[in-house]
Amino acid sequence: MNKKILAVSVMAVLSSGVNAADTEFKFGGYVKTDVMFSDYSNGAPDSGYISRQFYVPGTIYGKAGNGEQVVDFQARESRFNFSSISKVNGHNLKGFIELDFMPHADGNERVSNSYSPRIRHAFVSYDNWLVGQTWTTFQNPAALPENLDFVGAAEGTPFVRQAQVRYTNGGFQFAVENPETTLTPNVDGGRITSGSGMVPDFVARYNFNTESGSKYTFAALVRQLNIENSSYDAQAMAYGASVTGFVPLSGDDLKFSATAGSGLGRYMAINYANGAVIDGNGDLETINSFGGYISYRHWWSDKWRSSFTVSGFKADNDEVLTGGSVNKESYSGYINLLYSPIKPITVGMEYMYAENTKQNGDSGELNRVIFSFKYVL
Repeated sequence: MNKKILAVSVMAVLSSGVNAADTEFKFGGYVKTDVMFSDYSNGAPDSGYISRQFYVPGTIYGKAGNGEQVVDFQARESRFNFSSISKVNGHNLKGFIELDFMPHADGNERVSNSYSPRIRHAFVSYDNWLVGQTWTTFQNPAALPENLDFVGAAEGTPFVRQAQVRYTNGGFQFAVENPETTLTPNVDGGRITSGSGMVPDFVARYNFNTESGSKYTFAALVRQLNIENSSYDAQAMAYGASVTGFVPLSGDDLKFSATAGSGLGRYMAINYANGAVIDGNGDLETINSFGGYISYRHWWSDKWRSSFTVSGFKADNDEVLTGGSVNKESYSGYINLLYSPIKPITVGMEYMYAENTKQNGDSGELNRVIFSFKYVL
């Protein structure tokens, strides 16, 4: 539910040139509570660990010695946002900020379940320009499946929010975005995160719709991987391409995504694989990867619906350089049943299965049943 608010306290801070009568203020968001029954093949992670909050590929290997089956109740996905939309001298001006409460470890489940809010989105758009933090232009969030898991099809999609400057003209979008490099040490597994790059990431995207109602996007990414410290000084170019789609099917719909590249790293599968590995000479060798998903949503009636989703990701590691402990491939599947007795409310249950495999063949499995209640504000 969005409400126009003409509050004196808000109007007082409007800058000169913005007429309060021409400005629309909106609050939005939702309240969501999840109950998750999880079975980890290698032992459950400790309470509060990220994979106890939602599925993150590469984090389901658990903790030896812990029990395998756990239940978690949480309302942390609940979020709220505020936006202002104005007409200023014939120009369109919009500000937007959104907060939620994941995936911090600064609270606990012992007494109050208190968790700090975090910024999801914070941006300003002025006509064709957008400046601030939001979804990377390389990602199309509108093509994500309707799953109860926080991300859903996590290994099959680009998934990044970051600061950027974006220009949109019709179906074309061009952006320069925040750079960040994740690397695998030579034959050591693990991860080095480098923020020393001076070259922003470059993204181009084209969105188009067909007369039948189908919607497609094509996106390309070029970036420089960089590390500069007392041990290494190396750079490498990385690139990727992605296609997503939404196809209506006689009342139902099909969503899909396919992404491939060399050095994609953190852009795919919530950084399941790194962008490159450091070889014996200290140079960077980019890691090729591919990921995708397909999701079919069927409407049983105007209030009941189900989504059937499969998702996968694979990294082409050179084991001689990376060693055997790095992530190699991940797959997951989802099936759910959702019911909306009235438009703002959705109640549902979902079963998901996920399997992650490392380069040396070690693997972990997760079976999870989610019960969820969601009220859209």
